[in-house]
Amino acid sequence: MHPASRPWRRIGLFYLTSFQAFGLAEPITRALTDEQYVQPTPIQSKTIPTVLTGRDLIGIAQTGTGKTAAFALPLLHRLSLNPHHLEKKSCRILVLSPTRELSAQILDSFNAYGKYLRVRTTLAIGGVSMGKQVRALMNGVDVLVATPGRLLDLVQNNALRLNHVEALVLDEADRMLDMGFIHDVRKIVAKVPIKRQTLLFSATMPREITELAAQMLRDPETVAVTPQATTVDSVDQRIIHLDRAAKPAVLAELLRSEPIDRALVFTRTKHGADKVVRSLAKAGIAAEAIHGNKSQPQRERVLAAFREGKVRTLIATDIAARGIDVTGISHVFNYDLPNIPESYVHRIGRTARAGADGVAISFCDAEEKPYLRDIEKLIRIAIPSTDRRGTRPAQAPQPKPQWRPEQQQQRNGKPHRRGQPQKPAGRHQPQARATVAHDAGARQAQPPEGIGGVAFLRRKSEPRPNRDFKSVHRAAR
Repeated sequence: MHPASRPWRRIGLFYLTSFQAFGLAEPITRALTDEQYVQPTPIQSKTIPTVLTGRDLIGIAQTGTGKTAAFALPLLHRLSLNPHHLEKKSCRILVLSPTRELSAQILDSFNAYGKYLRVRTTLAIGGVSMGKQVRALMNGVDVLVATPGRLLDLVQNNALRLNHVEALVLDEADRMLDMGFIHDVRKIVAKVPIKRQTLLFSATMPREITELAAQMLRDPETVAVTPQATTVDSVDQRIIHLDRAAKPAVLAELLRSEPIDRALVFTRTKHGADKVVRSLAKAGIAAEAIHGNKSQPQRERVLAAFREGKVRTLIATDIAARGIDVTGISHVFNYDLPNIPESYVHRIGRTARAGADGVAISFCDAEEKPYLRDIEKLIRIAIPSTDRRGTRPAQAPQPKPQWRPEQQQQRNGKPHRRGQPQKPAGRHQPQARATVAHDAGARQAQPPEGIGGVAFLRRKSEPRPNRDFKSVHRAAR
């Protein structure tokens, strides 16, 4: 009997503290050595042995605790022990995640851990052409990582069949609930075989997720490494009470004064994210935005620049709260407090990852006080706060304005006319003709009634013409 297939036992409070002790296949442990993985995290120590036995599991852990490796490593081990011919348009392992960025990162982890195994993996997400994904699924794959919407599109177009799924993973299940994907998930679950292994991971367990787990999983083991909806102790949390109009200036001031390596700024709306980028640009601070209205290539380009340090400030909506796994994020700013308190936990979880320290600064205006009360009730702590209402933030020195041609022309006494709208002159434009006449020293006579608004110009020295109808009519001819 293979060591990894034996039931794993816990003795007292002792957990396995080495990846070698799990009994994973040698190609996987070799890849872990290349990735410099030495000691498993608590969620990995508790999850990997259970998943190796084939049992269903519910994992409750915060973001950044190593959940991806907790399910990817045992599932890759399962594939290595039981290789077989792939059916066309099928997959053996199906992983569902709520966002495109998170899906791409999960696939990268599978590829990194399984680089010495002969496994075929692919990604199915929205925002890109479906043709490439259809071709990748044509001969079947071992691991498919997908977002629910694109997966259903592939199924409906007969590009994918789910009747050969051996293991189903739902990552960030509570986030799927927030984004309205639960109905799509139910449709997907109805299409996969009943005899399967199901793994569900979530940072929180609201009532809807508990009901979904009861329907999907069979006698699952629950693993919780931290209390639900608690924040990491190494995050220095602060609240700044301020007027809403002062938010752009205060953010720019903090971005200059704080010792920032990389900063992630969260807004509640897509339009708000773009607005913050423009306000920071006026203050001389470079920033990029990432949200649902951006195309997938744009999002990938911005995220790559942020990961490489070319962009130090990234403005994001909650779609990125669990889709950005970038090391070195020193600060998280909640420009807008989230109206869902659990989102606060996920947002600040982007910093202080892998044992590092981090800072989370949240702005709170008068309308957001109820959101703050809900957040503090959820995390069960009172966040230290400062009051900056009614105070003006320090103004940074403005850049010297660039010289413009119109400034020189104004110095010469001639007004600059470039950029002013010009009205076309014509026989039906008396206003334009009157302007020309005024420049020549003439004045405009009132147009007589009944002649179609024709204007007559005369010199100031000329005698006043006869205003009777016949003389005017002759002059018009």
